[in-house]
Amino acid sequence: MKKETDWFLKLLIWGAKNIKEKNFILILSFVVGILAALAAYVLKFLIHSIQNLLTEHFSISGANYLYLVYPIVGILLAGLYVRYIVKDDISHGVTRVLYAISQRKSRLKPHNMYTSVVASSITIGFGGSVGAEAPIVYTGAAIGSNIGSLFRMDQRVLMLMVGCGAAAGIAGIFKAPIAGLLFTLEVLMLDLTTASVMPLLISSTTAATITYILNGSAAQFSFAPEPFVIERVPYVILLGIFCGFVSLYFTRVINWLESIFRKIGKPWFKFGFGSIILSLCIFLLPPLYGEGYESIHSLLEGNPQALTDGSFFYPWRNNFWILFLNLALIVLVKVFATAATNGGGGVGGTFAPSLYVGCMAGFLFAFVLNHFGYIIPLSEKNFALMGMAGVMSAVMHAPLMAIFLTAELTGGFSLFLPLMITSTVAFGTIKIFEPHSIYTMRLAKKGELLTHHKDKAVLTLLKMDSVIEKDFLSVKPEMSLGDMVKVISNAHRNVFPVVDDDNTLLGIVLLDDIRNIMFRPELYNRMYVRRFMVSPPGKIEVGMTMDKVMKVFDDTNAWNLPVVEDCHYVGFVSKSKIFNSYRRVLVHFSED
Repeated sequence: MKKETDWFLKLLIWGAKNIKEKNFILILSFVVGILAALAAYVLKFLIHSIQNLLTEHFSISGANYLYLVYPIVGILLAGLYVRYIVKDDISHGVTRVLYAISQRKSRLKPHNMYTSVVASSITIGFGGSVGAEAPIVYTGAAIGSNIGSLFRMDQRVLMLMVGCGAAAGIAGIFKAPIAGLLFTLEVLMLDLTTASVMPLLISSTTAATITYILNGSAAQFSFAPEPFVIERVPYVILLGIFCGFVSLYFTRVINWLESIFRKIGKPWFKFGFGSIILSLCIFLLPPLYGEGYESIHSLLEGNPQALTDGSFFYPWRNNFWILFLNLALIVLVKVFATAATNGGGGVGGTFAPSLYVGCMAGFLFAFVLNHFGYIIPLSEKNFALMGMAGVMSAVMHAPLMAIFLTAELTGGFSLFLPLMITSTVAFGTIKIFEPHSIYTMRLAKKGELLTHHKDKAVLTLLKMDSVIEKDFLSVKPEMSLGDMVKVISNAHRNVFPVVDDDNTLLGIVLLDDIRNIMFRPELYNRMYVRRFMVSPPGKIEVGMTMDKVMKVFDDTNAWNLPVVEDCHYVGFVSKSKIFNSYRRVLVHFSED
């Protein structure tokens, strides 16, 4: 073991001497791209293998009662794996990446490099109605974080490596390198410099290339778009508004359901409640089984009848009202199935569900309007594609990523203009009602969302220990004014903490407050510190985040505040010291 450690240490020293940091970061981003792509491949392989094994014998002409059983088994196995083997919360992968960047100095635990892959493959393979994208983002980010930590990178580089891993995860699982890059910039919102874009591009491109090698060059969904005509633009705008409200429903309901599950204290109760909801949803609406990409494929081919396979609706698969009811129920119920999967103990994300709901909503929009025939005929599969971009854009507050991801998934670049219109209008619609994305609102409610502003991101890089000043001379409450004057003569500060024998902070003495009496010798033995000491305008607790420290300064309008730990005096923090440290870190954070 020692020989291995020595060898690795020598490698680090050699690299530091012979390879420039910028070039080394590029090498690491390449490695991260390869590993994230392999993780994405393993995850997709496991999901499809489990699904095919369980459902290949299912009938398409009638109900399959095993739909009631498989999701329950999947949630149970995934929940047991997380609770007794992982022993850590690995749900809501994207939110946890955001939290790690904001609160944990971009450090993710080593087990996150594989545990999400195992748990989500079980969940989705057995029918959990969630996506594999959030787990692979979590996995990729963990790979980037741990590789960066292995090579002793500082926090600025670690943050970039986390972004590289997340971008590679998206690029690898979707074969969408541009979408991977934009995911990091729009969803994670790392405020990166121009030089930082190169590692992200390398990771995304590498991951997509590896996936092309392993899975072939075909797009995720085969799609032959119909020509877009400018006369349909008004309906594209209406679709964007419709997708905005569908996204609002998606976001609000899923958060409402998550709050219900949080109130259920016991894990077994959560499992029971979630598994019952999920199994009933899938039994009644089989397209909700798993990621649902087969259903998306069917709609992009203009075949909504395929969504009735294996359900009670199958005998009436050619009836308009049955198809309408089926599509509408899928749009409405998908949210319940997704929330029940995660709430019951499964592991998965809302990435794929937003794509899925968008596809259904877009197709339904055109399907209904075409049926009544009062308008220009609309291409239902084109509108299904545009719906995917619209709902994803609004749910994630990431219009650029939604546009490029949808185009890369299908090869539908000829529909770039309507994709842009739908995404923009949908995003603008939901912004009226929801200032945060489905990922960020969980952290925003707790005041833990710091990645979306550069100033706050830099504040997270500041450490409390680095700004505490301990050269303030303390005094006792029983000291006389004369003794106080002697202390002042040896001090180079104008603030003096008052402490007792246990070092408990009792108050402070401000030099300005006693300047009128300190030159009156007749008062030296008559006045004591306890008489002219005052309470500080505020206190800083050890361990307090830097943004909360700044809020205390703003609320008190003070320039110096005492730092305490369990009421015991530690030192002072000055606003000027924080500003100086902030400027220094900002230069380092932004340097090319």
